[in-house]
Amino acid sequence: MSGAIHLKSFAVRAVDIDQGGRIQPVVFLDYLLESAAEQAARLDIGVTDLFKKGRTWVLSRLHVEFDRFPAWGESLTIETWPSAKLPLYAIRDFAVFNDRGPAARATSSWLIVDLETRRPVRTAEHLDGFPLDVRRAVQDDFAPLPSPVREDARKEFPVFFSDLDINRHFTATAYIHRALETVPREILFERRPISIEVNFRAEAFYGDVIVSRLERIEAAGDDAGPRFLHRLSRADGDKELTLLRTSWARPPKA
Repeated sequence: MSGAIHLKSFAVRAVDIDQGGRIQPVVFLDYLLESAAEQAARLDIGVTDLFKKGRTWVLSRLHVEFDRFPAWGESLTIETWPSAKLPLYAIRDFAVFNDRGPAARATSSWLIVDLETRRPVRTAEHLDGFPLDVRRAVQDDFAPLPSPVREDARKEFPVFFSDLDINRHFTATAYIHRALETVPREILFERRPISIEVNFRAEAFYGDVIVSRLERIEAAGDDAGPRFLHRLSRADGDKELTLLRTSWARPPKA
């Protein structure tokens, strides 16, 4: 096994599941980010390591393809690895599986940001000798995501203290959670996302109010589920924070 590969095990807890008894999408994503943080720390390039140098990690893009949503009590293994190191970005991929087969695949891109200027720094300053495995779990060149042109749904949410991460800004999964909350009720209760793509563009902080907008870009049908574009912005000034594209399908019958 390549020295670039890190394995992390999780058991799906009762608090992790939705009304259908399956892991919630945002919790699934938390598992991915936890495995990434654990490997970075073991390579001495975790957030606390970078803090000592006046730097931090910031997630820029995330693309997850879901094969199935495990049930309460299932054990999962997350395999994660750095797959590329570019001048300003590091790419990390993921595969999630257990004895029932694959559960999800993902790819992501990360910036190293100067804490004072909030600007990216070159990865070569911190990732010298960084182990790589060039496999990609999901093929994505991270082209810009489109922004909604029509507002089919809209909700507003405050940034709570509990939404903050170690960088003191709105967590990556909190953005995704707020985006999914605008999806129509009948979709949330009858379907699950099969793909989530995210483009994180700016930070939100404690006390901000987030506006989550949605545009439906494909009608539901028997064979093809709906797709949505999402845009999150600050209510004050409408600064664009995050763009998403999600696709949904009916869960298979048990």
